[in-house]
Amino acid sequence: MQRRDFLKLSAGTAVAAAFVSRANAQGTSQGAVKEIRIGYQKNGVLVITRQQAALEKHFLPQGIEVKWVEFSSGPPMMEAMNVGSVDYGAVGDSPPVFAQAAGAAIVYAAGQPITNGQGILVPKDSPIRSIAELKGKRVGFTKGSSAHNIVVQTLEKAGLTYADITPVYLTPPDAGPAFANGSIEAWAIWDPYFAIGETKQNGRILINAREVTKTNSFYIANRDFAKNHGAVLQQIVDVTSATAKWAEQHRDEVARSLAAVTGIPLEIQTIAANRSSFVVGPVTDDIVATQQGVADRFHKLGLIPKPIVIRDIVWRNPAA
Repeated sequence: MQRRDFLKLSAGTAVAAAFVSRANAQGTSQGAVKEIRIGYQKNGVLVITRQQAALEKHFLPQGIEVKWVEFSSGPPMMEAMNVGSVDYGAVGDSPPVFAQAAGAAIVYAAGQPITNGQGILVPKDSPIRSIAELKGKRVGFTKGSSAHNIVVQTLEKAGLTYADITPVYLTPPDAGPAFANGSIEAWAIWDPYFAIGETKQNGRILINAREVTKTNSFYIANRDFAKNHGAVLQQIVDVTSATAKWAEQHRDEVARSLAAVTGIPLEIQTIAANRSSFVVGPVTDDIVATQQGVADRFHKLGLIPKPIVIRDIVWRNPAA
């Protein structure tokens, strides 16, 4: 993938670039960190972390401020991180693969297995009852997102190829209305949009991602930030992990937190929270192997222009 293609993939780049302030936020590359920029979406542990002000409380004694930047999906977040306007953020499995193939300045800082909460929806009255019946249909998803990977692997499961469908590349906010009005015949998506599609947009689950493959989400850091401020990055990961452990035991409160921060109704976030896994930990050999499979598959399909090695950008705290 050429640089220009990666930029096209990232619809939110122009907005994200407005947050570029590396010199003011971090001082010199080796100097003290003054501000941490966190990229988040409308789901997951980082939303809870923000609602609880966990990072703010942790870093206040160190004189470090925390700034939150919302993204509709992973690809624009990866571009923002590449140019240095975001230091740390959470994405699904596909965005960092596309980003690494484009030479983006990112590293994997932590991993989180996804056990539920994403898949492919069709309208309740749709005649589509099996994966094979997606052949020739318009399938909406965000290009370069975790949903992209789910589509690819789901098609393989049914013996179909990527050429057997008509991919319609849409961000989640655009895909929801397109699904509701019939402009697309299937929608690959993750929570909370998955739950919205089910409950508010007359959707029926065709397949859950867990029926197809193992998937992971990731906590990604800007490469220079990780190199120059490893101790701070480790603290961010530790706070994220601690919040995740709390979330596993307090799902009702998690749903309320998600609803409060995102504005998405509590009933939707309750569905998402109850079926989510919140465990955050190191990027293990098993996670690396799974992610390498995603990268190899995308290269085979021509979705990325060259083979990549996931392990090459897995961050290890040198002080650990």
